[in-house]
Amino acid sequence: MLRSFAGGRLVGVQVGTAEPRVLALHGWGRTHQDLLGVLEPGQDRPLDAIALDLPGFGAAAPPPAAWGSRQYAELVAEVLPTMAAPVVVLGHSFGGRVGIELAVLRPELVGGLVLTGVPLSGSTRRPAWRFRVARRLAALGVVSAERMDALRQRFGSADYRTATGVMREVLVRVVNERYEEALAATRCPVDLVWGEDDQIAPVEAARSVAQLLGARARLIELPGAGHMTPLSEPGSLRAAVLERLADRPGRELP
Repeated sequence: MLRSFAGGRLVGVQVGTAEPRVLALHGWGRTHQDLLGVLEPGQDRPLDAIALDLPGFGAAAPPPAAWGSRQYAELVAEVLPTMAAPVVVLGHSFGGRVGIELAVLRPELVGGLVLTGVPLSGSTRRPAWRFRVARRLAALGVVSAERMDALRQRFGSADYRTATGVMREVLVRVVNERYEEALAATRCPVDLVWGEDDQIAPVEAARSVAQLLGARARLIELPGAGHMTPLSEPGSLRAAVLERLADRPGRELP
C-alpha cells in the first residue's frame, strides 16, 4: 500500500516487518514497482525496506524546479532518520545517481551502495549535425524557439520526447551531470551489479569506477543481462544487498 514520506513530498511503500534498513530508488521514467522483485520475492521473506517513487514519477508530484541529482538526494535524505542506520541504498539507473549523492550528503547514515545500470558519466551522445547547427543559429536569433523545440522532439532521446514540463528540464540537467568526484567522496562500500549487455549504461563505465574506488568497490557482471536488471536479475541484486547487510553485526537476515 502506498504511503507518504518526507511530509508528503515523497510517495512509496514499506515492506517487511521490522525497522527498514534498505532504501530502494528506481530509474528514470520508472516507479518503485521495479524494485519489489528484489525486496519481496514470493519465495523468500521480504527485506525490511522502503521503496520510493521519486518526484515526477509514479504517484509522486514533480519537483518545483529543474532539480539535479543533489536536490533529489536532499529530499530523499529526510527519510533516512526514520530508518535503521546505517542504511543500504539500492539504486537503479537515475535512482543510483541519487543514491551516490545521498551517500556523500549523509555518510553517517548510508552504510553501503548497491548500484546497477547507473549512467556514471555525463552524456557522451553527440547530437546530430543538423541539430548542432540549428542550436548555434538559435543562439544568434536566426532559428525560432518553436523550431528548436520541434528539432528536439525529432532528434532527442526517447526519454526526452516523453518528458514534459519541468521533467524535461530535469532530464537535460541530470544527463549532463558527472559522478566521478561524488563517487570518490563516498566513504561506504560500493557494489556494482551490472548487465554485460547494458546499452544505456555500458559496463565499461562500471569497470572504470571499480578501478577508481579500489578496495571499496566490488563489480559483479551479469552475462546476457541488459539495463533492466531489477526485472531480469532480481536475485543477483538481492544477493548483493544481503551481503552488504551482513556487514552489520547482530542483525537477523531474511
